[in-house]
Amino acid sequence: MVLMAVTATSATGQISRGDRYSGVPWATRSPVLAQHGMAATEQPLATQIAVDILKKGGSAVDAAIAANAAIGLMQPVLNGIGGDCFAIVYDPKTHKLYGYNGSGRAPMGRDLAKLKAEIEAAYKKAGMPYKAHIPPVGSLPVTVPGTVDAWFALHDKFGKLTIKEDLAPAIAYATNGVPVTELISLYWKENMAAFEKRRALIEEFDNAKHTYLIPDADGGHTPTQGEIFKNPDLAHTLTMIADGGRDVFYKGAIAHTMDAYFKRIGGDLRYADFAAHHGEWVEPQSVAYRGYDVYELPPNGQGFAVLEMLQILKHFDLKKMGVGSADALTAMLEAKRLAFEDLAKFYADPAFVKVPMKGLISAAYGAQRAKEINLQHANPNIGPGDPQLFNGDTIYLTTADKDGMMVSLIQSNYRGMGSGLVADHLGFMFQDRGELFSLDPHAANVYAPGKRPFHTIIPGFVMKDGQPFMSFGLMGGDMQPQGHVQVLTDIIDFGMNVQEAGDAARWRHYGNAEPTGEPSQGIGTVEMESGFSPTVKAELEKRGYKVVPGTGAFGGYQAIMWDAKNRVYWGASEMRKDGEAMGY
Repeated sequence: MVLMAVTATSATGQISRGDRYSGVPWATRSPVLAQHGMAATEQPLATQIAVDILKKGGSAVDAAIAANAAIGLMQPVLNGIGGDCFAIVYDPKTHKLYGYNGSGRAPMGRDLAKLKAEIEAAYKKAGMPYKAHIPPVGSLPVTVPGTVDAWFALHDKFGKLTIKEDLAPAIAYATNGVPVTELISLYWKENMAAFEKRRALIEEFDNAKHTYLIPDADGGHTPTQGEIFKNPDLAHTLTMIADGGRDVFYKGAIAHTMDAYFKRIGGDLRYADFAAHHGEWVEPQSVAYRGYDVYELPPNGQGFAVLEMLQILKHFDLKKMGVGSADALTAMLEAKRLAFEDLAKFYADPAFVKVPMKGLISAAYGAQRAKEINLQHANPNIGPGDPQLFNGDTIYLTTADKDGMMVSLIQSNYRGMGSGLVADHLGFMFQDRGELFSLDPHAANVYAPGKRPFHTIIPGFVMKDGQPFMSFGLMGGDMQPQGHVQVLTDIIDFGMNVQEAGDAARWRHYGNAEPTGEPSQGIGTVEMESGFSPTVKAELEKRGYKVVPGTGAFGGYQAIMWDAKNRVYWGASEMRKDGEAMGY
């Protein structure tokens, strides 16, 4: 990211951006407005696909599936059908929110002792120092991909077109090619370089190079900006799914190919793991925040961290403090640190452990945690609380249709492109989500056969006065809860519109304890974008924070807001990415 900034500076000299004549001067553009349908994704062509599906009579779910499939081709450095998928859907017929947890599970034939032995053997074989942490690449972090199941579950309940119609645009682009965008070309190059550095941990890499490199005299290169990328293997796989349905992936030809591949390379996933996979419908949970009801999905994801942070922030007058002020930032940073200590201790697959869900997001627990915040200095001794006492690298996209259905969907391979593993002739990479298990046998998130790992990807939704208000999300690992809260407070507390909230400068804190078992790093580190006042940064340092310049890891935001009075959708897309919002 630093190299990219240097290149941009040398290319543009002393010139900077022009002036805007409406709205706040630092916003990149106005919100996109439309009456009949809207889509906001990280890829302009995928946004166009979603709008075309809506115009064809498809529901917001059809549009979301079509866009998601296309982005898996166009941005494989972030997502694809080798990963997992979560969604929140507002159904105007029932006036209800529906949540889907499309996360996959660990191999049933590998227990904790076997995993630890395999980790040690993998590092030894690679000639690398042993780490008591699941490697980020190779077969050890791979869990069953949940995305295809999620598509069909959502489609069965809310689809209007056929799956063939939904997948047709992605199949066409995979066959004929798609031009690679600016940021994605950079990510692509960096991901492949990172795989090469960890090559000794990846059991088989030729398939990945065949799929994701463009042939040349030197053995292949990652596509540059504007270069055409084709993936005929993925086109064939998507065609099989379109023709054969969900079971062709989990119980049919694709499942057998995946099984044979893992047997060949010495991995642990087997046909039985794919055949047994099932996602689940879950009830989105909410907290009331200044007249708005903010909804997130329950663990094994990290969405409840957003709700806990908001319950804490209720006790601070952020609007009076002022946007970007040292006091407002201190309150949010401390709320994040408190919530993330609870996240590290309690968040895990609820099928294996009892997660104190009610307590974590209760108003009483939020009030108790708020008392631990002193705005004059960072608390050096933050740790997890006791919610039991109160217990009773990803893509994001959002769509909305003419009937009022709104979809908040997030999908990811986890770390960058994923594991580095591509099964023979399937055209997609397996996720490395299993890296997020803990190896501590006493931890809630400890690895176990058939267990779902702690998950970072979280779709968000906001209701107001019983009506949908906003479908939104912000990708980027542990940036997601922090980003959700920043966007929500920018809109609710500071009065920004849906685009300004995405364009506003962001902070990112890291250094909390991790659900993978790493201990807290004390007060930690705060990355801040250049849009914050130097005076405020200096004040935060006086209060005990280590403040550093941003490295670009501030997430990717899309949102659709519903104006119930005028019956108009307001769309916004992340200026830090390549995407856009579009409506009709």
